[in-house]
Amino acid sequence: MRVSLRTAPIALAAFMAILPAVHAEGRARDYTDELQANLDAVATASARLPRRPRVYFEEWDDPSISAIRWVSELIGIAGGDEVFPARAQATMGRDRIVADRTEVVRADPEIIIGSWCGKKFRPEQVAARPGWQDVAAVRTGQLHEIKSPLILQPGPAALTDGLAALQQIIARWAHGPDAQGGER
Repeated sequence: MRVSLRTAPIALAAFMAILPAVHAEGRARDYTDELQANLDAVATASARLPRRPRVYFEEWDDPSISAIRWVSELIGIAGGDEVFPARAQATMGRDRIVADRTEVVRADPEIIIGSWCGKKFRPEQVAARPGWQDVAAVRTGQLHEIKSPLILQPGPAALTDGLAALQQIIARWAHGPDAQGGER
């Protein structure tokens, strides 16, 4: 059986569908309830943040590939607004390529998160891209890495550790020195 876990709700449903096959239905229900409770708790906490940042999530650097759907969803749950939500609906990386990087400059994200699928995120390389010195995240040093095994695999790690990393980055920004007004 092949199951696509392209969204957080589908991932939860998949656990409920798959685990009974290995005689673990009770554990599946408990685990999915635990995961859902965590998602709900993070969403509740992020709703109390004083502001929501614009977030650019980069899955790959050359070519630049923006966030896949479940990452975009998790950014929203954690309290951010992903700058390319329409692209996030595409399942294939080739359909999420940001061919014109000035699109990111125009979106002016307040946080940039890199997760370059198996290689180290290089914030200094991102900051050095032509025109990116004008991006809010670059000006304020809000360039972060989340290791790809924590966020780019659609499953438990993304729903737990990946979400926790997003929440920490976004909450720290929201409560930062400019929390009363922030840049817009």
